[in-house]
Amino acid sequence: MKDISSLVFKIKSFLHFSPKAEELSLVDGVIQKEDYFKYVILPGFCDVHVHFREPGFIYKESILTGCEAAAHGGYTCVCTMPNLKPVPDSLDSLKVQTDIIKKDATISVYPYGAITKGEFGKELSDMEDMADSVIAFSDDGKGVQSDELMREAMIKAKSLGKIIVAHCEDNSLLFGGYIHDGVYAKSHGHKGICSESEWKPIKRDIELARQTGCAYHVCHISCKESIELIRKAKADGVDITCETAPHYLTLDENCLLEDGRFKMNPPLRSKEDRLALIEGIKDGTIDMIATDHAPHSAEEKSKGLKGSAFGIVGLETAFPVLYTKLVRTGIITLEKLVELLAVNPRKRFNIKFDKSFSVWNLEEETVVDTSKFLSKGRATPFEGEKLYSKCYLTVYDGKAVFR
Repeated sequence: MKDISSLVFKIKSFLHFSPKAEELSLVDGVIQKEDYFKYVILPGFCDVHVHFREPGFIYKESILTGCEAAAHGGYTCVCTMPNLKPVPDSLDSLKVQTDIIKKDATISVYPYGAITKGEFGKELSDMEDMADSVIAFSDDGKGVQSDELMREAMIKAKSLGKIIVAHCEDNSLLFGGYIHDGVYAKSHGHKGICSESEWKPIKRDIELARQTGCAYHVCHISCKESIELIRKAKADGVDITCETAPHYLTLDENCLLEDGRFKMNPPLRSKEDRLALIEGIKDGTIDMIATDHAPHSAEEKSKGLKGSAFGIVGLETAFPVLYTKLVRTGIITLEKLVELLAVNPRKRFNIKFDKSFSVWNLEEETVVDTSKFLSKGRATPFEGEKLYSKCYLTVYDGKAVFR
């Protein structure tokens, strides 16, 4: 085992997981010993924003296929959003999901509980009953429109020691839009979604978090105004964190094609917004990167920008996209990327650091081929792109979950 134990760990500051020699023996049979120095071992990534669709929409994804896709991308921990059927808004409805997780999950899967019953935004869910069984509370897929109901939710979450995780979207400002209200929408005759529909609810929630003392996390931020609001709130001492997704950091409206694989919510915004997000990554305003992995059937994504369902898959491309477009270009370091993907999510959501890890060849060039995805979803704007880094092995709880 001398050769294995002498592997160069490039992420020296993140040795929380510190794989043992006997765990590293899992590399044998996958990687030739003479090639060990071409590879790097990274901590298992943690994604706090995924949609595994089960129960209710298993034709899009299941707990099992979602876990397989996650492991393929180097993830060993995910948090699943509650827009399911039944919505996990009580212990009974939550149990439908947790029973499947116990049976089928091959990595750590932490469910969210809904903020409101049925995610209808009318009354609070059974938050107190679910508190010990969920990672946090969210109505992701829908914004909580009522100021007073969000205040009540924050007060309740604060009393339970839980985080409110917000999909920030003001329905009164949508006007039937489905891509960013920018140059592309205007020149191609599409209805746009304005940035205010995102940043206005964030502004409201920051004030409510300030008043209640609730721990508050903002989902998938996409525009420069959101960054500015969150940066100021942090400076003012508000207990706030946020995430963005790989596509918002690496694509903008200039990349749009008339194809459903470019449709997600929030939408790809302007180049100015994308550059502001990168600055937010660099200065620490953005705490973590989550994929918002949202698989749909091929039919649901085949109807162009207007008619397709919102959402793309991301677990199997996240690290290669970010490594290729942010690390290899010198925008951030590899250590910073690991912090965003593995360390900060666990710290914020109080998820234990374990000995899970993945093995990557960072110099290997691959082409994104959706036919090789383990997710049931195939819609990605990165299809056909040449990217660097390939995952050869993912280990969770001492077992190889991707090889």
